[in-house]
Amino acid sequence: MPSYEELKARVLSLPYEPGVYIMKNAAGQVIYVGKAKALKNRVTSYFQSPAGMTPKTRRMVSQINDFDIIVTESEFEALVLENSMIKKYKPKYNILLKDDKGYPYIRVTTSQPYPEFTIVAKPVADADRYFGPYSSRRAARQAIDTISEALKLKTCRRRFPRDIGRERPCLYLHMGRCVAPCTGKVSPEEYADLVAQATALLEGNFKGLAREVEAAMLEASEALQFERAAMLRDRLRAVQTLGERQKVVAGSFADLDVLAFVQGQTRGCVVALHYLGGSLQDKDYTVIDGVTQADAGEVLGDFLKQYYALRQAVPRTVLLSADIEDSDAVAEFLASIAARKVELAVPQRGKRHDLVRLAEKNAAEEIARIETGQERRLKSLELLQGMIGLDTPPVLLEAYDISNFAGEGTVGSMIVFENAQPKKSRYRKFKIEVAAQGQDDYASMREMLTRRVQRYVDGDEKFAPLPDAFLIDGGLGHVRIAKEVLNSFGLTTPCFGMVKDDHHRTRGLVAPDGREFGISTVPAVFALIGRMQEEVHRFAITYNRKLTGKTVRGSTLDKIEGVGDKRRAELLKHFKSIENIRQASPEQLRLVVPAQVADAVYAFFHKEE
Repeated sequence: MPSYEELKARVLSLPYEPGVYIMKNAAGQVIYVGKAKALKNRVTSYFQSPAGMTPKTRRMVSQINDFDIIVTESEFEALVLENSMIKKYKPKYNILLKDDKGYPYIRVTTSQPYPEFTIVAKPVADADRYFGPYSSRRAARQAIDTISEALKLKTCRRRFPRDIGRERPCLYLHMGRCVAPCTGKVSPEEYADLVAQATALLEGNFKGLAREVEAAMLEASEALQFERAAMLRDRLRAVQTLGERQKVVAGSFADLDVLAFVQGQTRGCVVALHYLGGSLQDKDYTVIDGVTQADAGEVLGDFLKQYYALRQAVPRTVLLSADIEDSDAVAEFLASIAARKVELAVPQRGKRHDLVRLAEKNAAEEIARIETGQERRLKSLELLQGMIGLDTPPVLLEAYDISNFAGEGTVGSMIVFENAQPKKSRYRKFKIEVAAQGQDDYASMREMLTRRVQRYVDGDEKFAPLPDAFLIDGGLGHVRIAKEVLNSFGLTTPCFGMVKDDHHRTRGLVAPDGREFGISTVPAVFALIGRMQEEVHRFAITYNRKLTGKTVRGSTLDKIEGVGDKRRAELLKHFKSIENIRQASPEQLRLVVPAQVADAVYAFFHKEE
């Protein structure tokens, strides 16, 4: 097998030509197939810094042990080849739509004297007629049932003319729901006429049949045959509804599809809404694992190609919730299936934008329906495991934070999450002793972690077992302190800092060696780490306020002449902290308390001056 450096050297010799690249793992298995306008540019991107890669791409790149390329004449040819190879190899890191997911067809056995309607997986080259594909077997069955009821076609398993006259007619004849070819009173020609009307419905050509049913309904009404008129009214509605749906299924008659990808906490979902004449006719959805919202463009691009290749039915316009790569080539690929031009668009405003938002809402609803609380929690740990490179999911996590009040009353907090849920019976509080020598967060963190690990080493059951990972509220400096403490005890437990952005929102995790793992694109991990960071901070603040409330009441402000309970409260309410009071000018203090008291407060904090 070539070394990593040999692979990088091979990349530099690749041509600036369109083509397909095939990534393989150490076992020689194909793990990813992709296409490129310029092979050298695209493949080179996998051998650069992983900082800008999505988690899915990082996982794939970590397993690349070899690669092959196939140069093509055009980008379109590369896209077709890519789609074919994905179907052949089913690579682990490609978005895969399974053939057996179910886009069934309706088969009409027109080769028989009395044709039957059945559901099949795909068309074959024979003398029968096929209609579809349908979004599910349920949708196909509904179409058959509606047609059979509207046209009184047989639904039993008898075969004609073989079974004519062998048994008595079933109850459907007496209910008026079947023309009963079993009686021998319906000729193959008469039954074929009914089947012809049914196939017209399946093709979307329902208007003629609707006119006939409507005329018969009016005739029955005028003859005061109200029961028959009501039956024909229901048939007309069924014909009209099915006819509109069939235009969408027929593909060439469909106006518009809207595709949207939404990422939940544990999995993603692509929804396809099918429109005709501005009216929503049908919905299809596919659940996808192992991706994040950052993969939206790749997911939609791969979904588009495979979805319509399986359906073999493409509308005139497809609206998308995110941009996809090489949209011109994808549009050309879809046009080759539809035998006409296909428009791809990502609307930013207006009615089309509203349709995309509706598709996203439907995708979010599907995710909410299939995700359970336990599934989200377990999946978040699996995703965290893969992100930070642990051997097993981190079932037990501990987080730490330091809190102080204007340099006074420094405390530390330790919280524990087990299976991604708070384990409050194992929370611990630390009154930091080193803080008496001055405010030093690093020294405070060192003291807290040293005391915690020492209690474990000494056999204190309240501090056992150690977690699968330590999470420290703070940046690189804080997590390096944690690493030093663990090393001093000969422990190898992983530790990571929980870092925030400029807006005080959780940004990611940082390892002691400086590697940072962005988590904002992985909702499950983002929610878990954010929740732990907020919880450890809340626990520290609560303990800090409890201590500093006692300290302030018994010292500091109470030592100043003229400051009692009321004025102490007024000062703290206005300035928020003792440190702010310390830094206030006499003029600022006089806005809150009388001048004499303000001067006393200022003098107290500036004795040395």
